[in-house]
Amino acid sequence: MMIRSAAPEDAPLLRTLILELAAYEELLAEAEAGCREDQLRAHLQPDASPRLDGFIAETDGGEAVGFALFYPIYSTFHTNWGLHLEDLFVRPEQRGQGVGLALMRSVAAEAVRRGSVRMEWAVLDWNAPAIGFYKRLGAQAMDEWTTMRLTGDALARLADSDAR
Repeated sequence: MMIRSAAPEDAPLLRTLILELAAYEELLAEAEAGCREDQLRAHLQPDASPRLDGFIAETDGGEAVGFALFYPIYSTFHTNWGLHLEDLFVRPEQRGQGVGLALMRSVAAEAVRRGSVRMEWAVLDWNAPAIGFYKRLGAQAMDEWTTMRLTGDALARLADSDAR
């Protein structure tokens, strides 16, 4: 197996893998509607700002079996950067063979290379295998934090309001 950096030309492959992840997470309709190759390609460009980074895991024969996508985040308390792991996915037939670990190691090594103070990600609370995997790596659940999200009309209403 080989781990390599994702490049703009990997956009079609990444979209395929993202849709497989979305099917696993029971979010396929949302991903099919929103995940666009042209946007992935643009966000992976070396001069994109903000820029998306990623790794692709491939077999020795060149078959893609997983990916990790990440981007910089900032810690105000540490006044330093970290990495947010947006998604990690390994195709079901490849799980348990070290692919996820290799991808996590690659992202962690990139975080250390960049001088990051931490690496963060979210995991669905029903995904017990993933939670167990992350805990075995030494990750700690941030149970005291609740992720909040604004999208669509709610985001537009707030942006147009006098709430600033």
